[in-house]
Amino acid sequence: MRRRTGTTPGDQGRFAGYDVLAQLSTWDEVTAGVVLRRLGPPQPLRFFSPAEQATATALLDHLLDQWDEPKVPVLAMIDQRLVEGSTDGWHYADMPTDDEAWRLTVSFLDADAVAAHGRGFVELTRDEQALVIQGVQDRVGDDWHGLPAGHVWSLWTRYACTAFYAHPWSWNEIGFGGPAYPRGYKNVGLDKREPWERPEVGARDPIPDVQRASRERRNRAEAGR
Repeated sequence: MRRRTGTTPGDQGRFAGYDVLAQLSTWDEVTAGVVLRRLGPPQPLRFFSPAEQATATALLDHLLDQWDEPKVPVLAMIDQRLVEGSTDGWHYADMPTDDEAWRLTVSFLDADAVAAHGRGFVELTRDEQALVIQGVQDRVGDDWHGLPAGHVWSLWTRYACTAFYAHPWSWNEIGFGGPAYPRGYKNVGLDKREPWERPEVGARDPIPDVQRASRERRNRAEAGR
């Protein structure tokens, strides 16, 4: 996959021949600059420490199923938001601010890994890591290290998805046409497409596959215990 235009993060395009950057000439200069910067080399991390970076990277790889390079640089994008204080403008009353919450929850993941397996989170196998992460999701509705597990899960997934779907590779993956300004859209409605858009090929509901893979990971991890 080419780093500049590429198809999708996992090179599994569902919109044959579609590349959102082909629409670059329809965007104004400022918009094009913002989008193209997301394709450049990630900025050095300024918020996460090296140890936090390793754990957070592994967590995000699991949440987004990104295992092979090149990947959407979600950690760098999250790091930039946190160091600049560019949050959603709110946080749950029973949670710390987002920057503190990220530091705490990454350290809690590491603590759970040590408690369950005697090794740090990044030292675990992929299946063992998945089991530790699943343990947090399984506690939704309850507390996890003194924090509401559901709100922790919301923090992780909210930041992960915001970063992932701000990147042009992800736009290609979902067939998104990119910024509507200044061109706009005229064919609005179910199954309506603009001339530059492509129909989805091989459409398939991914949820059953994800659920099956999750069960298999859990079974392997449990057997390894």
